[in-house]
Amino acid sequence: MNASIRTIAAVSLAVTLSAIGYARAEEINFGIISTESQQNLKPKWEPFLADMKRETGLDVKPFFASDYAGVIEGMRFDKVQMAWYGNKSAMEAVDRAGGEIFAQSVSADGSPGYWSLILAPKDSKLNSLDDLLKCDKTLNFGLGDVNSTSGFLVPSTFIFAARGVDPKQCFKNVTNSNHETNAMAVANGQLSAAANNTENMALIEKNNPAAFAKIKIIWKSPLIPSDPIVWRKALPQATKDKISTFFLTYGTDKSKGDAAKERAILAGLQWAPFKASTNDQLLPIRVMELTKAIAKIQSDSKLSDAEKKAQIEKLEAEKAGYEAKIKSTQS
Repeated sequence: MNASIRTIAAVSLAVTLSAIGYARAEEINFGIISTESQQNLKPKWEPFLADMKRETGLDVKPFFASDYAGVIEGMRFDKVQMAWYGNKSAMEAVDRAGGEIFAQSVSADGSPGYWSLILAPKDSKLNSLDDLLKCDKTLNFGLGDVNSTSGFLVPSTFIFAARGVDPKQCFKNVTNSNHETNAMAVANGQLSAAANNTENMALIEKNNPAAFAKIKIIWKSPLIPSDPIVWRKALPQATKDKISTFFLTYGTDKSKGDAAKERAILAGLQWAPFKASTNDQLLPIRVMELTKAIAKIQSDSKLSDAEKKAQIEKLEAEKAGYEAKIKSTQS
């Protein structure tokens, strides 16, 4: 009889605990794009994600992939519920993976964004784009991940598309790697030049000054908007509210935690407190993509003039629409 009573009591307690909110916390896998090795990224993100878990009550876990596409596909198949992306990869997540931008990072120095760079070894004879684009197939060039804004889209738009140059026809070899790998390959003389950005170079200068001293910058892009934070649109509104409140108060005087400690954690990510954002952040990136696509069509010898005209007119109209929307958001 006593055993039966204990069994009934145990079942009753389990039901009661579940009813008052002791059920397993909702799981949120947070995607982190591979700008550096996982070994370098993990210690920077773990304190932030631990705070997010504690403050929101969500079971927050990091999700690393070997390339940007892994995080995008993870969101597409609901293996990733939110992620830090660059603008190009965020656009892919918004267009193909049910993503939505809700916050934007802010640089630790308060700048509104960052810049794409082309690096070369310090002792190299390359000092300008004209030197880089002699296109005699003697140089080894490193691009970023194909879903990277600063490592791929920006140089593809402002350097190669703008000058009608196909990198594969210009260089001896073209590789795709993360920012850290590209910088180290330039410093060690394994690449003649490579794409990178100001954020990663600040990390290289801090963490590996010897390598930094072996690198020079031969090109700097127009400003790129700061990185967005994206969640799946399908997340429950209550979950979104928890996440949004956490992000937009973290490190501020509205934080529920230790704001000074939180700002120190953000500084480790090279950020200041976040600001709210929307998918409109991607409008300049969409214009870049269309500019690149138009240049590619113009240089395509397989297309007739009529085919080029028809395709370009369609893309130009789409581009004009985005440009008009940019103006409206700035007015």
